Amino acid sequence: MAKMFKKILIANRGEIAVRIIRACRELGVIPVVVYSEVDRKALHVRLAEEAYYIGEAVLSQSYLNIEKIIKATKKSKAGAIHPGYGFLAENPELVARCEKEGIVFIGPPSSPMEIMGNKTASRVKMTKAGVPVIPGTLEPLKNEKDLQVKAEKVGFPLLLKAAAGGGGKGLRLVTRKKDLLSSYRIARSESQASFGDPSIYIEKYIEEPHHIEIQILADNFGNIVYLGERECSIQRRYQKVLEETPSPFIDDRIRKEMGQIAVQAAAAVNYRNAGTVEFVVDKNKNFYFLEMNTRLQVEHPITEMVTGIDLAKSQIEIAAGFPLSYRQEDIKPKGFSMECRIYAEDPDNDFLPSPGKIVHLHTPAGGLGVRDDNGVYEGYEVPLEYDPLLSKLITWGNSRTEAIYRMLRALSEYQVYGIKTTIPFFKRILLHPKFFEGDYNTHFISSLEKEEDCRELEDRNVALIAAGIKIYSERKTGSAPAPKRKESNWKFQGRLQNFANRR
Repeated sequence: MAKMFKKILIANRGEIAVRIIRACRELGVIPVVVYSEVDRKALHVRLAEEAYYIGEAVLSQSYLNIEKIIKATKKSKAGAIHPGYGFLAENPELVARCEKEGIVFIGPPSSPMEIMGNKTASRVKMTKAGVPVIPGTLEPLKNEKDLQVKAEKVGFPLLLKAAAGGGGKGLRLVTRKKDLLSSYRIARSESQASFGDPSIYIEKYIEEPHHIEIQILADNFGNIVYLGERECSIQRRYQKVLEETPSPFIDDRIRKEMGQIAVQAAAAVNYRNAGTVEFVVDKNKNFYFLEMNTRLQVEHPITEMVTGIDLAKSQIEIAAGFPLSYRQEDIKPKGFSMECRIYAEDPDNDFLPSPGKIVHLHTPAGGLGVRDDNGVYEGYEVPLEYDPLLSKLITWGNSRTEAIYRMLRALSEYQVYGIKTTIPFFKRILLHPKFFEGDYNTHFISSLEKEEDCRELEDRNVALIAAGIKIYSERKTGSAPAPKRKESNWKFQGRLQNFANRR
């Protein structure tokens, strides 16, 4: 008989830990958290009823240390572990250890996680299940000779991808044969460093692609539903930064077909709990299985906004043994929603991390259709050691246009002083005609950056031409040159800066 947990340990940090704390409270569950040395004053530690120290900032000594996570769970007498996303969320070793220790893991069993976590194994499984898969190799490449042979069969351009990972690590686009070997070696090195496994496979590169994912929920009684799609094509270096639902690219027929295929994929591996089946869609709207994320996604709130279904609470209820309380025909997404990931990064300096103290913070969590999932507060010191995600700003509207304007309004109210953030970057995206029209794919941001580089070059050329005309005019009219300063330009600029600082 299903029974709700008394305590849940959250094996994560930041905004997702805060998100799960809130879900626990709404279910009458006591949230327990863990923290590293640099997270002693983190928001998730402040909000939880219980918090357990698990080591230094280095991940192997804290958030990636399975022994310490299990020890904290036992000490707190929590009945389950929620992994959030990242860290140990897709590590079958933690799931297997929980199964051994009699602790409930809030996520899928270890078997489907292992299958779907390995890119080549999942491609084989999906092919057998009748799920369309991107052309390429179904097994990791054996050696450099095998690479040359398989690459010729697949053809260029192609992608070299890490079999054991994702998130852009161990991923290389190869457009020319002469770059194949060097790209392969780099991809293997990255894959080994990131996942402890150098295995690489080949996928045919889809030109003008869209990255679209389907959210699914599966209980322990064989019920599986899909909750619509998320358009995730606004990516920077293969990392999602802005997502929206529904996708402005696909139609209802394809939407339904992709949803049914996602359910088919989940059933093929006896999947349970929340998961996301990701597809790449070409310009002709043919779609292919990309991978399955066996966890809660960063962008899950936009699905919640249009369906009214709390995915974090659903995860907990499924893990506690409760069946889904709705069927596929009950799920009717309403409206439009989008999410901007607010990072502590400097968009004007190649998006370098911007750690430091938040001296002032004002969040726009007011008004209809605005939600801010954050993990920081005024006075908080953003650490350098972890992912620089500060919050996720989400808006909803009856129309896509309303959701966009609401996001622009919310971004204009969002104030973060003391560090740099990606807020200005999102304003540029939202105001771009191509985005506003929904006419974009995964190349959008790289194209935007090229546009801005060209604009900067044009502005500089205009300034140089104007300066040249001015000098020519002064010489022709005999205008007297400006009096020379005795001090150097370095000193003069320094004095100007000191004056500005005093103001």
